[in-house]
Amino acid sequence: MFKLGVIGGGVMAEAIVSRLLEKKIYQPQEIIISDPVATRRDFWSRTYGLEVTESNQGVAQDSVAVLLAIKPQILETVIQQIGRLDHNPPVLSILAGVTLERLETLFPGHPIIRIMPNTPATVGAGMTAIAGGKNASREHLELTLQLFSAVGQVVEIPESLMDGVTGLSGSGPAFVALMVEALADGGVGAGLPRPIAQQLALQTVLGTAQLLQESGLHPAQLKDRVTSPGGTTIAGVGQLEKQGFRSAIIEAVLAAYRRSQELGKP
Repeated sequence: MFKLGVIGGGVMAEAIVSRLLEKKIYQPQEIIISDPVATRRDFWSRTYGLEVTESNQGVAQDSVAVLLAIKPQILETVIQQIGRLDHNPPVLSILAGVTLERLETLFPGHPIIRIMPNTPATVGAGMTAIAGGKNASREHLELTLQLFSAVGQVVEIPESLMDGVTGLSGSGPAFVALMVEALADGGVGAGLPRPIAQQLALQTVLGTAQLLQESGLHPAQLKDRVTSPGGTTIAGVGQLEKQGFRSAIIEAVLAAYRRSQELGKP
């Protein structure tokens, strides 16, 4: 019996599993992964030395806990492939928008944990939210906290907040990446070589986030500290306000939130 079975071997599954192995929370022989693509199975076997299979049913049947890391659109098909299990493993789901109620209907009697990680998990800097279902014990939640602490920070929330988490931290890395790209493009427009502009943009975003986190400053306080009277920063802030920058970010998060709600509907 494997300690962890992973159904779906994509990018997020790799981010999680690679960190679990790196931190020695699990050994390679304790994890099994299913993936329908032969080249991907070969990758998992060669790169991480894991047991791999095409059988979703085999993974679920032979694991103490099961991590669902598939696209929400193929959930019903995967459930049919898993079929009836001889035991009752907890099911940990990272499927965007798929509710605990729906998962508990598809996995009757199983402890269910709904999880929303994000892509910075790949480098151990992720932000993950978890919500437990009606059959999930404190022990199941602690297991999930341990697993996802390997890839960054974890918060436990009521499920009613999960779509909001999806819109903010789940989709947020793409919004931040766009901002970094735009900052670098602005630097190029001001005459900076592209590599220098990229380095400046990346470190500015990284350093600002770190400063906010470690100082406890409100973002508005930090903005005010940088914005001197009649200076360069206030000129730039004025343009951002004119172009609706803050409103655009807010609306992007809300659009992602609404899409998460839509994905959760059968």
